[in-house]
Amino acid sequence: MKLKLRIILFIFFVGSSLFIYGVFWSPNNFEGDKILKVSKGQTFTEVADSLKKIGVIRSVFLFKIAGKLSGSTTKLQIGKYRFKSGASNLSIIDNIQNGRTSETITVLIREGLRATTQAQIFAQKLGIDSSKFMELVEDKSFAKSLGIDAHNLIGYLMPKTYKFYWQKDEEDIIRTLVAEFWKEFDSSMVRQMTRRKMTMNEVLTMASIIELETAIDTERAIVAGVYYNRLQKRMRLQADPTVQFALGGKPHRLRYSDLEFDSPYNTYKNYGLPPGPINNPGKTSILAALYPLRHKYLYFVATGEGGHRFTTSFSEHQKAIKEYRRVREERKAAQELD
Repeated sequence: MKLKLRIILFIFFVGSSLFIYGVFWSPNNFEGDKILKVSKGQTFTEVADSLKKIGVIRSVFLFKIAGKLSGSTTKLQIGKYRFKSGASNLSIIDNIQNGRTSETITVLIREGLRATTQAQIFAQKLGIDSSKFMELVEDKSFAKSLGIDAHNLIGYLMPKTYKFYWQKDEEDIIRTLVAEFWKEFDSSMVRQMTRRKMTMNEVLTMASIIELETAIDTERAIVAGVYYNRLQKRMRLQADPTVQFALGGKPHRLRYSDLEFDSPYNTYKNYGLPPGPINNPGKTSILAALYPLRHKYLYFVATGEGGHRFTTSFSEHQKAIKEYRRVREERKAAQELD
């Protein structure tokens, strides 16, 4: 009897040890690195299911036991995690519980994007709430707390490549973008703004128009000069990007009927600058707005070959338009032949 009891106890001990080892320390083997994003509000069970689905753990049952026995089922750190083969249940739980290998995510914000587009990019890349992002952008009191005297933050959300953690707080993201703006808009630019007797809102509004009128950096100061010349002569700016902003939706080739759209942002109908920036311009366009090139041009149109032709009279402008249309039709015909 004693021998049998000893055998039973030995088997029980070995079995228990193997079970505990399997629960806590047995390695989970898989090929390559595995990525998991833990989001706000996710439960331990949901995380376990996700780990099983992507092939990190062998058993949801054993993983949940490890979580309960270690008292780690309630405290989870949101983030993007990378797991390597051989990680045990206990190390995985410790990782998620303490955010040990949470990685940053690179987000590219290009020049000239609307705030709504930025919100969509951050929502896609970081899993944030785009609606909350826009509520903060449109919050005048929040803008004031960031040192900005404007109705909203459009124009101040600096384009750049950023690194954020998964589901970073929307307010923190915006604060970072605005902080980058203040880094770029240095004291020399403030002095130039004062010399030109312009407000920050006017500078950014002009820069936002320039940003969408040309993608060629060397043309930006020329475009700025055209618009300042038109303002000086009491001519309407007639800038297509302002109409596209007023219409909303995705930018498209404007129709004549679009130019009649009633909006303070329609510079075909209204004189002067629109009420505020129509996008978030980059530093090159801001510098162009502050340091325009002096010339006599009043018009410009695309050449059809990447760039613009600048003219001083309306008759020259009409000829440039005809030339652009000719080039466009030739290219269209060539594409159809291909």
